[in-house]
Amino acid sequence: MKFESQLLKGIAPVVVLEILSRGPMYGYELSQAIEQRSGKILTLGKGTLYPLLYNLEAKKMIAGKWEDNQAVRKRRYYSITDTGVDELAKQKAQLKELTAGLGLIFGGAFSPA
Repeated sequence: MKFESQLLKGIAPVVVLEILSRGPMYGYELSQAIEQRSGKILTLGKGTLYPLLYNLEAKKMIAGKWEDNQAVRKRRYYSITDTGVDELAKQKAQLKELTAGLGLIFGGAFSPA
């Protein structure tokens, strides 16, 4: 199912923070992890992912660091910061409340995990 871009824009930052809370990743690896862990429901292309990463970095929620590896080309690895951890906790609490509210509206079709 293809999601409306506005819906995805709202959820994408928290998804990126959640994935990065598990460890540093470079852009393509992050994109693949999001797709794999969401059962291919969520996909973020380069045109969406990289501006999002730059925005999160500007807000100091993630930090990027270039790493040079002889076997592959230079990659920028992103990791979550303390500010990002705090924001992630806040967003997850809001998502839990939203899910509970949607469950009430849709008769339990949306149950919090």
